Amino acid sequence: MRTQGFNRNNNRNNNRNKTKVNSRRKKRKESPKEQNQCRFCRSKTKYVDYKDLEVLGKLLTHRGKIFSRKRSGNCASCQRKVRLAIKRARFMGLLPFTS
Repeated sequence: MRTQGFNRNNNRNNNRNKTKVNSRRKKRKESPKEQNQCRFCRSKTKYVDYKDLEVLGKLLTHRGKIFSRKRSGNCASCQRKVRLAIKRARFMGLLPFTS
Protein backbone atom coordinates (compact mmCIF):
# COMPACT_ATOMS: atom_id res chain seq x y z
CA MET A 1 0.00 0.00 0.00
CA ARG A 2 2.70 2.43 0.89
CA THR A 3 4.55 1.95 -2.41
CA GLN A 4 1.42 2.76 -4.39
CA GLY A 5 1.09 6.13 -2.66
CA PHE A 6 4.73 6.81 -3.38
CA ASN A 7 4.28 6.01 -7.07
CA ARG A 8 1.20 8.20 -7.28
CA ASN A 9 3.09 11.17 -5.83
CA ASN A 10 6.05 10.45 -8.04
CA ASN A 11 3.78 10.51 -11.14
CA ARG A 12 2.34 13.85 -10.09
CA ASN A 13 5.84 15.31 -9.84
CA ASN A 14 6.75 13.94 -13.27
CA ASN A 15 3.66 15.53 -14.82
CA ARG A 16 4.53 18.87 -13.27
CA ASN A 17 8.04 18.70 -14.69
CA LYS A 18 6.69 17.92 -18.17
CA THR A 19 4.49 20.99 -18.22
CA LYS A 20 7.45 23.17 -17.23
CA VAL A 21 9.55 21.75 -20.06
CA ASN A 22 6.76 22.36 -22.60
CA SER A 23 6.39 25.98 -21.52
CA ARG A 24 10.14 26.55 -21.98
CA ARG A 25 10.18 25.45 -25.59
CA LYS A 26 10.61 28.16 -28.13
CA LYS A 27 7.57 28.75 -30.23
CA ARG A 28 8.18 28.80 -33.96
CA LYS A 29 7.64 32.22 -35.42
CA GLU A 30 5.33 32.28 -38.37
CA SER A 31 6.17 34.28 -41.42
CA PRO A 32 4.55 37.71 -41.46
CA LYS A 33 2.48 36.95 -44.56
CA GLU A 34 1.23 33.54 -45.61
CA GLN A 35 0.90 33.12 -49.36
CA ASN A 36 -2.43 31.76 -50.54
CA GLN A 37 -1.33 31.03 -54.10
CA CYS A 38 1.86 29.82 -55.67
CA ARG A 39 4.14 32.19 -57.58
CA PHE A 40 2.91 31.00 -60.97
CA CYS A 41 -0.78 31.27 -60.07
CA ARG A 42 -0.24 34.81 -58.73
CA SER A 43 1.36 35.91 -62.00
CA LYS A 44 -1.24 33.88 -63.95
CA THR A 45 1.32 32.05 -66.08
CA LYS A 46 -0.10 29.19 -68.09
CA TYR A 47 3.27 27.85 -69.23
CA VAL A 48 6.54 27.50 -67.32
CA ASP A 49 9.32 28.18 -69.83
CA TYR A 50 12.21 25.71 -69.76
CA LYS A 51 14.57 28.42 -71.05
CA ASP A 52 13.94 30.65 -68.02
CA LEU A 53 16.85 29.39 -65.92
CA GLU A 54 16.53 32.13 -63.32
CA VAL A 55 13.08 30.91 -62.27
CA LEU A 56 13.93 27.23 -62.54
CA GLY A 57 17.15 27.70 -60.58
CA LYS A 58 15.15 28.92 -57.57
CA LEU A 59 13.24 25.64 -57.57
CA LEU A 60 16.35 23.43 -57.49
CA THR A 61 18.81 22.57 -54.72
CA HIS A 62 22.51 23.17 -55.22
CA ARG A 63 22.79 19.48 -56.16
CA GLY A 64 20.15 19.79 -58.87
CA LYS A 65 17.22 18.18 -57.06
CA ILE A 66 13.74 19.65 -57.40
CA PHE A 67 12.31 21.20 -54.24
CA SER A 68 9.09 19.67 -52.93
CA ARG A 69 5.78 21.45 -53.22
CA LYS A 70 5.84 22.31 -49.54
CA ARG A 71 9.30 23.85 -49.79
CA SER A 72 8.79 25.67 -53.09
CA GLY A 73 5.24 26.81 -52.34
CA ASN A 74 3.82 25.65 -55.67
CA CYS A 75 0.37 24.21 -56.16
CA ALA A 76 0.06 20.69 -57.59
CA SER A 77 -0.63 21.69 -61.19
CA CYS A 78 2.18 24.25 -61.27
CA GLN A 79 4.58 21.77 -59.66
CA ARG A 80 3.85 19.38 -62.55
CA LYS A 81 4.52 22.19 -65.05
CA VAL A 82 7.79 23.00 -63.29
CA ARG A 83 8.81 19.34 -63.29
CA LEU A 84 8.19 19.13 -67.03
CA ALA A 85 10.11 22.37 -67.67
CA ILE A 86 13.08 21.15 -65.61
CA LYS A 87 13.00 17.85 -67.45
CA ARG A 88 13.10 19.65 -70.79
CA ALA A 89 15.90 21.97 -69.65
CA ARG A 90 17.95 19.01 -68.48
CA PHE A 91 17.41 17.22 -71.77
CA MET A 92 18.55 20.31 -73.69
CA GLY A 93 21.63 20.60 -71.45
CA LEU A 94 20.62 23.86 -69.78
CA LEU A 95 20.36 22.37 -66.27
CA PRO A 96 22.41 19.60 -64.65
CA PHE A 97 20.93 16.23 -63.77
CA THR A 98 20.91 15.20 -60.10
CA SER A 99 24.40 14.45 -58.87
